[in-house]
Amino acid sequence: MAAQIDLFAAAPTLMKSWTGTSMAVASSMEPSLIELVKIRASQINGCANCLNMHTAEARAKGETEQRIYLLSAWREAPCYTDRERAALAWTDALTRLSQGHEHHAAREALQAHFSEEEQVKLTLMINVINGWNRLAVGFGLWLDPAEAKTAAQAAA
Repeated sequence: MAAQIDLFAAAPTLMKSWTGTSMAVASSMEPSLIELVKIRASQINGCANCLNMHTAEARAKGETEQRIYLLSAWREAPCYTDRERAALAWTDALTRLSQGHEHHAAREALQAHFSEEEQVKLTLMINVINGWNRLAVGFGLWLDPAEAKTAAQAAA
């Protein structure tokens, strides 16, 4: 971990818990959707570390280059399902809360494509990736995806 601070050394118990929660939330829904959400929030937040990590993870889970490249223009790109569009709109709305609370259309799409349980799981995932983005940007984290996988397994 080439960072300004080693999060796992500075707060090992909390970081182990945070990582465990992150992994539990990420495994609660379909992997392709989760990776799209992680990438999209990381694009909005300008988190190079998480973009590097989650695009590699998305590819490893079978995501196509086209869908990864077009994610910043998901509204115009025809390659996403209605369910994915609803998740991406919700991701955009929650990640950009400081820009206004105009998330009603995103909420309606979310309700149309996700059960109440899935809505909570997706919202937790958006919160988790936004948290990781803030840790990574705030402390200058840069992990190679393979190193991140090893660190996550050690923390679990």
